[in-house]
Amino acid sequence: RILLCFDRRSGALRWKRTTLQAPREKMHRLNSHASGTPVTDGQIVVACLLEPDFGSRTEITPGNLVVVAYDLNGDRQWIVRPGRFASTHGFCSSPIFFKNLVIVNGDHDGDSYIIALDKNTGRTVWKTPRAQMTRSYVTPIIREIDGRTQMLFSGSKCVVSLDPHDGTRHWIVDGPTEQFVASLVYDGNLVFMTAGFPEHHIQAIRPDGSGNVTDTHVVWHTTRGCSYVPSPIVEGKHFLVAADNGIVSCFEARSGKQY
Repeated sequence: RILLCFDRRSGALRWKRTTLQAPREKMHRLNSHASGTPVTDGQIVVACLLEPDFGSRTEITPGNLVVVAYDLNGDRQWIVRPGRFASTHGFCSSPIFFKNLVIVNGDHDGDSYIIALDKNTGRTVWKTPRAQMTRSYVTPIIREIDGRTQMLFSGSKCVVSLDPHDGTRHWIVDGPTEQFVASLVYDGNLVFMTAGFPEHHIQAIRPDGSGNVTDTHVVWHTTRGCSYVPSPIVEGKHFLVAADNGIVSCFEARSGKQY
């Protein structure tokens, strides 16, 4: 597995590092062996990857989640293996920064989790188990909403808001489907989700609740124009999504009316 650094003005290769040597995992035909996007805070660069070991007969493409950090000169700062990962679709997990933490989504076909690591050492600060042993590939988003710092993402058969400081839960919406790929978006009023497999859904959720808000905070819900893999955008009063079948849809964000 290779991490590359390019000069963004000229495109010249500045440095190239082998982050890990391991067998390549099996994967879905639309996936790749470089699906996770590295992230930087301007001081270190963090990447996530899978180290398959094929040592388990009960897991599909079993291995270790590997998180590795480099400084901007290409010197490795730390490498950790904070949990297992197995999925019939292969690996895809993109890390995010929050203050002094690196947060990684570990939803997979096993004991799923979301984990926060100390960005300076890689030490595990908190690790929150997920309710379902179900693969999903969503990169969380973090927003300040109604006086709370909310980390929002879908997966594990739900849409959830966690406190990124410690991994505790603010609220949860059950379902509406099994697997998720696209990140959520937030327009300052509602949180929007599009998914998934085996059923396709779009939901607009009011993010001011606590506990299970499935029956109280879903403002609108449709099964038309949904995407599974492509992430949506919200711009002004419009929610836009490009579905996997090549159809683009525009909705009124507030009501769900399809323009």
